[in-house]
Amino acid sequence: MVTHPILAAASDIRSLLKGVAGANPTFMSTTDKAAALRELVAAEAQLVELRLRVLADAGDLADATGAKDAAGWLAHQTRTRFADARADLALAATLDRERPVLAAGMRDGAVTLAQAHVIRRALDALPAAVDADTIDRAETHLVACAGEFGPKELGRIGRRVLDVVAPEIAEAAEAARLADLETAEAERTRMTMRRQGDGTTRISALVPDAVATRLATYLEAFANPRAQRDTTHSSETQDTGDPFIRLPYPRRMGEAFARFLDTADPTRLPIHGGDATTVIVTIPLASLRAELATADLIGAGLVPGDDLTGDRITASDARRLACTAKILPAVLGGTGLPVDLGRAKRLFTPAQRKALLIRDRMCRAEGCDVPGTWCDAHHLDPWHNDGPTDLDNGILLCPHHHHRAHDTGYRTDRLPNGDLRFHRRT
Repeated sequence: MVTHPILAAASDIRSLLKGVAGANPTFMSTTDKAAALRELVAAEAQLVELRLRVLADAGDLADATGAKDAAGWLAHQTRTRFADARADLALAATLDRERPVLAAGMRDGAVTLAQAHVIRRALDALPAAVDADTIDRAETHLVACAGEFGPKELGRIGRRVLDVVAPEIAEAAEAARLADLETAEAERTRMTMRRQGDGTTRISALVPDAVATRLATYLEAFANPRAQRDTTHSSETQDTGDPFIRLPYPRRMGEAFARFLDTADPTRLPIHGGDATTVIVTIPLASLRAELATADLIGAGLVPGDDLTGDRITASDARRLACTAKILPAVLGGTGLPVDLGRAKRLFTPAQRKALLIRDRMCRAEGCDVPGTWCDAHHLDPWHNDGPTDLDNGILLCPHHHHRAHDTGYRTDRLPNGDLRFHRRT
């Protein structure tokens, strides 16, 4: 019985690999290692193309075994991830019927599997109005680029391939593609929030790339100063418990998101219930002045999992929010009724902040060099103790030291030059 050449080649490949199973690359020269790696990557691409060629013609195998399709058979029989098998089947069908240049590139070992997937997606994403000849030229160009660029760079080139192969239609085609993409983005945009029951809420969002870029840019403005300070602090400073030092990036971005909300101006938000969108903190007057106490945070939004009783925060956090965030404090008297809904000038005005920046230049905590543009305006005589919102009672503190100023575990001394010195309470 004559063995099919493909089956014979598969058997020979395995035999050759068994022959080097015990070979140790330790004693190869760097030149030989480089050559071996290049050859093995090229051989892998050739082997993948052969596998895809067989997979594209394996529909009868699925029929014979009752599998849904060849990908289903392959995933089950070879213990392959089903998603990978499905993606390979889609690529195999494309190579077999529509992309001979791409298939030839893989057969020559010039295009890897990852590059082939990128090229296929780029060609499939071309507008329907693009003619077949232009698509063929785009395929040829991308396959040629695969010799110089990896999958990520190829993706960028693929998105602009019409600029090279058909510049006369590229701009109109790109505009049409973006219009279709915007419609699809709007339909897919989602955001959900759900209480976790442990004092945190999980926020999950799917938004257009442009929206994500804007949000990341805004959050980096809050996260980066702290990240830069990480590299300048001594190990002694890093042991002080600073919540922003040596944090992983996701944690820093989460902290930045909270800080971003602290600075949001409700007067620039849509009217909600006939008034500017407002979050209210309710706290008894005695608690506001106490070291250990709690407050309630009340908003108009309902998060799934809410018990409708509001969120509990510490009095320290309430005092901090009263300094910087656009939060309306409702101080309750002994009867439980509001006795103070905030003063007209509780927050420092933009003009006052500019004056503080000119005067202070940077964080006024002793030894801190965070620029003033990254700092908060803090009341030296606390607002909740009837401290006025004026320049004599104001000082610039970075986010870290502003948290410390409202931390009951620390006390502060005003130095002769106006700086603040912090001492941990014992």
